[in-house]
Amino acid sequence: MLRIECDERPHWRDQAHEYGFTFHTMHGEPYWDETAYYQFTLEQIERDIEDPTAEIHQMCLAVVDQVVRDEALLRKFQIPELYWDLIAKSWFDFEPSLYSRIDFAYHGKGPAKLYENNADTPTSLYETGFWQWLWLEDKARNNQIVQRADQFNSLQEKLIDRFSVMAKQHPNETLHFSSCKDTDEDRGTVQYLEDCAAQAGIQCKFVYIEDIGHAEGDCFTDTDDQVISWIFKLYPWEFMFREEYGPLLLKTDICFIEPYWKAILSNKALLALLWKQFPNHPNLLATYLEEDMQNAELTYYVKKPIFSREGANISIVKNGNEIDSVDGPYGEEGYVYQDYHPLPKFSDNYTLIGSWLVDDQPAGISMREDKQLITQDLSRYLPHIIL
Repeated sequence: MLRIECDERPHWRDQAHEYGFTFHTMHGEPYWDETAYYQFTLEQIERDIEDPTAEIHQMCLAVVDQVVRDEALLRKFQIPELYWDLIAKSWFDFEPSLYSRIDFAYHGKGPAKLYENNADTPTSLYETGFWQWLWLEDKARNNQIVQRADQFNSLQEKLIDRFSVMAKQHPNETLHFSSCKDTDEDRGTVQYLEDCAAQAGIQCKFVYIEDIGHAEGDCFTDTDDQVISWIFKLYPWEFMFREEYGPLLLKTDICFIEPYWKAILSNKALLALLWKQFPNHPNLLATYLEEDMQNAELTYYVKKPIFSREGANISIVKNGNEIDSVDGPYGEEGYVYQDYHPLPKFSDNYTLIGSWLVDDQPAGISMREDKQLITQDLSRYLPHIIL
């Protein structure tokens, strides 16, 4: 595993404008960064990333099956009791999932270590499935990297195939897509998924989360008063369950992507149950709920809120002293405590690997790096190759 510096493509910003990549720079700082790329061997990808991704995903699903059957565990996951039956039914009815992303620390040798499972609203999808592949094609075409270079990236193909399968369960039905206002990254992610769904032959329509209405008959509607029966929402379940309209979920006949059971799979309490159910697994880090910390014997650990996203409210503690932290709105829901395992450092950058799954199958990776130890929403995205 190497980090290789390279020249930017001179036209890439114009190309980004052409393809609607509006969030390549955020708050005046580069988000997409092609002044370097990461290089892997095929063995590193297949043995150390792809195979563990598939295995860990199945382990996570086993934990979901355990949690939906156990009220005490549902409480530990801070899921409101009002929605327990809804989540269980979603699981036992095999409601289909589209995608998720598992985050790893990996430096090219030894087992990759699981940081967390982003199974409900993972972003950096467009950059992974489309944009970094476009970078690879351009660089190879111009002989700036060897033409035999490949990329672990079947994400777009798998997304379209998965939408095609889902469409058969919703014939002639409009699939609504939704995200919050005032976030270019979320809107770009959803637009990319809309494009994939359209390529699968699905009729698509967008509505902002804030503009979804409640009509007579206990149904959700868009701004044209069209009833929403099938929707992809880039909005976390833990937020929706606590919204004023949350109880309407119990009454309305609507199919969600992602399904209700993803509220368990995306919850960081999952990390503690994984360690308890699969102790000393080579890809896992020792992780504990707050109630179990007295027996954990952790002196160097990462404190993570159960619902945290984009690194918010995460802190690193060594011998009782906080050595790094990120502010944010989370923490009231409780924490998990994960054994400290630092990200690898390349050229003064800490590097995180996101490993994607579509329809339970590994589908590619994304590379994020930052000068800080904790990866956040503005951490840079770099492409990768297999050679």
